[in-house]
Amino acid sequence: MRRTKRLIAVAPVTLALAIAAVGPGPAAFAQDTIRFDEASALLANELNTIDVIDRFGASVVAVSIAVRGETMSPFEGLPDDEVPDDYRRFKQFFGDEPPVQQSSGSGFLIQFEGDPFLITNFHVVEAALEPDTAEYREGAAISVTFPADADEAVAVAVVGVNPSFDLALLQLEDASDLPVTPPLAIADSDSLEVGQKAIAIGNPFGLESTVTSGIVSAVGRFMTTIGQVPVPMIQTDAAINPGNSGGPLLDSRGRLIGINTAIINPQGRSFAGLGFAVPSNLLVEALGNLELGGVTDVSSTRPRLGIAAQSLDMVPFALREQLDLPDQGVAVIDVQPGSVADKAGFRGSTETITLDEDFEFPAPGDIIVAIDGDQIDSVEDITMKVTYGSMAGDELDFSIIRDGEELSITIRLELSTDNTFASDAA
Repeated sequence: MRRTKRLIAVAPVTLALAIAAVGPGPAAFAQDTIRFDEASALLANELNTIDVIDRFGASVVAVSIAVRGETMSPFEGLPDDEVPDDYRRFKQFFGDEPPVQQSSGSGFLIQFEGDPFLITNFHVVEAALEPDTAEYREGAAISVTFPADADEAVAVAVVGVNPSFDLALLQLEDASDLPVTPPLAIADSDSLEVGQKAIAIGNPFGLESTVTSGIVSAVGRFMTTIGQVPVPMIQTDAAINPGNSGGPLLDSRGRLIGINTAIINPQGRSFAGLGFAVPSNLLVEALGNLELGGVTDVSSTRPRLGIAAQSLDMVPFALREQLDLPDQGVAVIDVQPGSVADKAGFRGSTETITLDEDFEFPAPGDIIVAIDGDQIDSVEDITMKVTYGSMAGDELDFSIIRDGEELSITIRLELSTDNTFASDAA
């Protein structure tokens, strides 16, 4: 009988005795029925997954980040004769080299304007970069390994980053290190259908070239990225775990539909069937600025109002009653100077209301109740209508309530060079 080794801690002696005590009847029957069906064939769905991995798995890389930290001595600046003997012996044994912090993620190969590049998440490489730049910190390095030669680490440079969409563009420092492997084609993520197949490839917990599959569970699911900007993510039940970040989410043709970025992690579990990917179309629109280098954000490609806001359903009921606020809408709390909202005359909060002597709350300024006739209930509604549903140059009609009166304001959208307002903003 062919036996299969189990990776489970059991008591093998006890198990063997239990089987021996069964007798020849059932045991013999079980052994006789363990057969391989040579005529069986893989299902079409299985063959499709295998084909995608065979064709494009070699284009997915493991990303390794090493950052040498600063040495920290409690006796910095003291003469040697004042440093305790134990510390001097410790220092002589271990030397002056500061510790190296290491982390890892995933990435994948694309081609842009005829040149090969690698894509990963910004949060994967962020620790290796100087703040607000795409430049390496002193003592930092990033390398990648391709499946074709997993023992050979290849140095890469960071070309550009976009924290808003959690994207980073990398390039091999030596083009001759690029193996013969096809770049991933990019699909139109706006055409995704809930329920269609999704395949994730990455390096969860350092396990290189791990493949998981599932479906597209939802689209347009707002999540806040590392840049604190709400992004309409793709939700998938394909297993996503730490280390998958930056890897591709593929369709059944092996085309990129998203960049695996985040998970919802209830009760400390790593995988709960709730993974999120940045849509491929956001990568496409960000690529031009990423290739130019440096740091760009959502405002480089998408219009924003320039307001800090709050949905009225988040305002305490007592305050809504006291101020005679409507049941639905979004309250403007602050207006970014120089923004399109500022130019249009939007008003933010001018005073603070105290409730129950302990709780202070900014009194709402203008209340946005509709855009182009469509009801507005949340900040995400504004973001979808303005940032992801319009382009610079478009005009939108806002219905607002100001001091109890309904007004109409027309705004001509434009790109902004200032992304000061990020969280709970539009």
